[in-house]
Amino acid sequence: MRILFRLLSLFALAISVIMAVVDATRSVAVSAWTFTPLMESWRATWPDMLEAVRRAIESRALPFLWDPVLIYVLSLPGWLVFAVLALVFHAIGHRRYRPGESLAAPL
Repeated sequence: MRILFRLLSLFALAISVIMAVVDATRSVAVSAWTFTPLMESWRATWPDMLEAVRRAIESRALPFLWDPVLIYVLSLPGWLVFAVLALVFHAIGHRRYRPGESLAAPL
């Protein structure tokens, strides 16, 4: 199960880096700090899915979950959201070392 979370962490980190590079490129082009909200990126790449997720959450889940909570998360920069997801997935998939374990072989 840990390997699944490690792979999810790697995937989220890759998306985060790609989105950060896109934001950095835009910032250099306009000579000002530019952050692309996750909702804008999602709407540009897959608008039908964004609307389907909104409808599903409002109809099946708690309706107040979409407006105050997810709207706030989707208004954050995309690279930040995916970096936090990568950190969470890494923390879940991290193997804790026991005190008796070491990297060196015993003599």
